[in-house]
Amino acid sequence: MTEFTKLHGLGNDYIYLNAFTEQIEEYDLAELAQILSDRHFGVGGDGIILIMPSETADFRMRIFNSDGSEAEMCGNGIRGLAKYVHERSMIDNTTIGVETGAGVLRVALTVEDDSVVAATVDMGIPRLNRGEIPMLGEPANEPVIDQPLEVNGDSFEVICVSMGNPHCVIFVDDVDRFPVGDIGPLIENHELFPERINVEFVTVLDREHVKMRVWERGAAETLACGTGASASVVAAVLTDRTDRQVEVELRGGPLQIEWHQNEHIFMTGPITEVFTGQLNEQLIAPARK
Repeated sequence: MTEFTKLHGLGNDYIYLNAFTEQIEEYDLAELAQILSDRHFGVGGDGIILIMPSETADFRMRIFNSDGSEAEMCGNGIRGLAKYVHERSMIDNTTIGVETGAGVLRVALTVEDDSVVAATVDMGIPRLNRGEIPMLGEPANEPVIDQPLEVNGDSFEVICVSMGNPHCVIFVDDVDRFPVGDIGPLIENHELFPERINVEFVTVLDREHVKMRVWERGAAETLACGTGASASVVAAVLTDRTDRQVEVELRGGPLQIEWHQNEHIFMTGPITEVFTGQLNEQLIAPARK
């Protein structure tokens, strides 16, 4: 049996496995993610997150999407990791360094009655150049802002941002009615994005509020995405649609995003633990190496 804990940030839910206590190395992690993420035959989630030792930070985080692909970073997921380790006394500090595929990020916790109710993540400095996204084409050392992208006979103006993982932001008049499920996968898998891409569809409500839906690379549409919310605010500021402090309304609830004058993005939002359980060995046996 392997113990797991399920947490979510605004409905963006992950299955957490503690590599300090569980024999994670015995499993093919891509296959394990697919088994556990299945919402009918498994635990159900947008993916799995591994809590691991790190040589460069307090902890290391690895993320596998529901399709088995590995992601560099997840803003909601890193808040969940911080809640997990603090509430289980794996660390006493309320500021935690986490090694991710996007580098070492720092998380500041809001604690009430010994419970972590929210966290602020220093998401780092957004990368804007085409080659950093990555996105094919020239010039590789210049930003992609309002560039036309042809998809299935339609043209969309896109702004591309890397938050350590790739994002393509599109502003639309009414995100609630936009066919995210149709257009999202076409852009995710567009030939211009060699590592695929996350796609954000955004409606600006005013200079301090936007509404966003996200098609996540490797996970389809999810209820929230912290890196996507961050990328959307960067795109909105670059095109003078909003100020630098913005509330991003997601299907799962709001995130507070600030693009600070030091160029770092700060994301604040809640995190909730759902339950802890034991995995049946027969369920995960196909993933054993």
